[in-house]
Amino acid sequence: MLSQEKIETSNTLMIILTTLAVSVGGLLEIVPLFFQKSTTTPLNELVKPYDALRLSGRDIYIREGCYNCHSQMIRPFRAETERYGHYSVAGEFVYDHPFQWGSKRTGPDLARVGGRYSDQWHTIHLTNPRDVVPESNMPAYSWLNRPLKDGVIGAKMAALRKVGVPYTDQEIADAPKALEGKTEMEAVVAYLQGLGLALKQSR
Repeated sequence: MLSQEKIETSNTLMIILTTLAVSVGGLLEIVPLFFQKSTTTPLNELVKPYDALRLSGRDIYIREGCYNCHSQMIRPFRAETERYGHYSVAGEFVYDHPFQWGSKRTGPDLARVGGRYSDQWHTIHLTNPRDVVPESNMPAYSWLNRPLKDGVIGAKMAALRKVGVPYTDQEIADAPKALEGKTEMEAVVAYLQGLGLALKQSR
């Protein structure tokens, strides 16, 4: 029989038992989520997979580190819902791989930014934030006005289909053409303009 003294004096045994405890605890926290309908099915018919342009925009958003300053998760507290809108619901993010919830808010939460401003506003703001928000400390992203080059967009969509995003063969085949003549700026703006619309429009 294992005694506390034997466990505490054996590095190997301690490592094995700690790993086992953490693994079991982690599985008990994570596995039930796969069987909860609210976390595995879309909130409503307005929650759709990203089209090619928005998917590229999301990847640029990640590449530029926007998640370091902007969260995309509104917590169910009055102070947050009054400022940003309805609290975030898991069913909104079933096609996000990876989701961009975050917890850092140097800048405002973006969960419900879709449709709040015009495309022109976003373009000006990303090019030089202080042109529309004088007190902003956000860096300028003027280089996003360059042509969008995403040679692997079809492969990305095919990979996402393997983890449950319902892209059709036709959508994957048409993806490269959908990006022709677009800029990185247009892709990021398209991504931002789609955030949070499913819950806003269904209320």
